[in-house]
Amino acid sequence: MMHRTLPALALAAALASAGCGYSLAGRGSFLPAYIELIGVPEFANTTPYYEVEQIFSEKVRTEFINRGKYQVLPQRAGVDAVLIGQIVGIQIAPASFTDEQQASRYTISVIARIEFRDLKTNKVLWDNPRWVFREDYEATSGVDALDPNAFFAQDVNALERVATEFAKSVVSAILEAF
Repeated sequence: MMHRTLPALALAAALASAGCGYSLAGRGSFLPAYIELIGVPEFANTTPYYEVEQIFSEKVRTEFINRGKYQVLPQRAGVDAVLIGQIVGIQIAPASFTDEQQASRYTISVIARIEFRDLKTNKVLWDNPRWVFREDYEATSGVDALDPNAFFAQDVNALERVATEFAKSVVSAILEAF
């Protein structure tokens, strides 16, 4: 009798786990099925740093598109849901030092307000009024690395990397309901 119940229990466990909602990290979505068209208008920028809102907005659009399930437009109207973002701060701080007490790595922090709203129900599905994204980068010699304008002017790829990783973290948080 014990031999018959083990396969039945294994089958029941397999069926129960099939509907548990687990998915690969970065691939799941807790959004309503009718959300297919997402608007990501250009973020607002209340920092003194020129054009960062354009890069961050574009990277978030690209990340939604890369998920393969959504059409993305740079507008608020005519979409199923809209992501509204505002870059409110960018800070750079030394993270580690050389033996000569020169900064060798910096932590870049981006502070943003993010809201993701379902326009069919007019309900906020996800928001964070103080989203903080941090990433470490190697120091660039010969530049005032504590000034984001100087840092990003010296290393344009750093801004692209920060914006790309920021976008991945925001879109993952929204789609995976964190």
